[in-house]
Amino acid sequence: MPDPEPAVNRRIVDVLREQAPHVLGALVRRFGRFELAEDAVQEALLVAAQRWPGEGIPDEPRSWLIRVGYRRMIDLIRSEQASRRREEDAAYADPMLVDPTRPAPAVIDHDDSLRVLLMCCHPSLSGVSQVALTLRAVGGLSTEEIARAYGATETTMGTRISRAKQTLRKSGARFDIPDDDDLAGRVAVAMRVLYLIFNEGYTATAGDRLTRVDLTAEAVRLTRMLHALLPDEAEVAGLLALMLLTDARRDARTDPRDELIVLPDQDRSLWDQDMIIEGRRLIDDAWRRERVGPYQLQAAIASTHAQAASAQDTDWPQIAALYLWLERLQPAAPVRLARVVAVAEAFGPRRGIALLDQLDREHGITDDPLVTQRTHAVRAHLHDRLGEHDRAAGEYRAAAELTTNEAERRYLLGRISGQSE
Repeated sequence: MPDPEPAVNRRIVDVLREQAPHVLGALVRRFGRFELAEDAVQEALLVAAQRWPGEGIPDEPRSWLIRVGYRRMIDLIRSEQASRRREEDAAYADPMLVDPTRPAPAVIDHDDSLRVLLMCCHPSLSGVSQVALTLRAVGGLSTEEIARAYGATETTMGTRISRAKQTLRKSGARFDIPDDDDLAGRVAVAMRVLYLIFNEGYTATAGDRLTRVDLTAEAVRLTRMLHALLPDEAEVAGLLALMLLTDARRDARTDPRDELIVLPDQDRSLWDQDMIIEGRRLIDDAWRRERVGPYQLQAAIASTHAQAASAQDTDWPQIAALYLWLERLQPAAPVRLARVVAVAEAFGPRRGIALLDQLDREHGITDDPLVTQRTHAVRAHLHDRLGEHDRAAGEYRAAAELTTNEAERRYLLGRISGQSE
């Protein structure tokens, strides 16, 4: 049978990713076993991906996936040790689950997406494990896709996900919405996870291509979901606005050969105006609320860039002020380095280098592993602007040696050879 049309494949992928958290929620509610339910959902998604291109998407895809997942859950429970016998008996007590001639299980009519997301972002898990489990359970990505995004082997990523699920089990994580005292903390973790997913897609840690569009798209999709579930949370709106305003530049960031084009040199006519309009509306609405948080500030910075018709028209003093405000709320190396760039653009490269030297003395910014590579790149650019080309070349080489993204490496080395402006 010939391969289905790309549009059909895209539709199947969209349906599977949309339904994944709902199916997982139904299985966890029925069996109370997240670690087994997540495996069962992944297998149900795999079966659908194999059968739907030829058979077509069912009229009730969620019901179809729940039925397949239920049956797989029974197989998993059946294979467990005798100490799990009571769960096996509970499963067999429901004939609907084991009789294939029975109707499909009832479709849950409420949205479990937030519960699944918050469980994946449980504080007992490491940051990398939270990201990986979120992409699997909520995003519907395969272990292979997640491993490829993070430059790991499928076996290594599979082991990490398996350990994360066991950690959840041992921690006694419950499939419910935390109370008010805990909810804000869990939502903050969820936003951080989604932010990390987006950033990994926007500038991939490793690989031949600058971006991973599948990851940025998934981060936007999941953040839209979180915003729909928590429409009054200003920081969630700010995070979604930040993603949209940043991702709007995607088509202008590389040339047809996938070579990096830095912000001042981008063709702004290629920026996605629909995304910019939506992002600016979101941040304008969020900004009117009393409390301003880090994601709103970053979205405001991105909105300021989006308003400028050209690089020369950018309101860099305002951006520098916003970064100073952000640094007070979030005194982290990436924020400090971004403020250096804004100050240099607003007040000249000497002011930028002076600020960078000051931050280096006070905070050791050059040695911070989060920004060491980027610090060398910023220093190189500032020395270049001052005509100190030999010093700039050394910094460009240092930055190029530290990056594992080939598009970024080519750009940095090109600056030395004069191939890039």
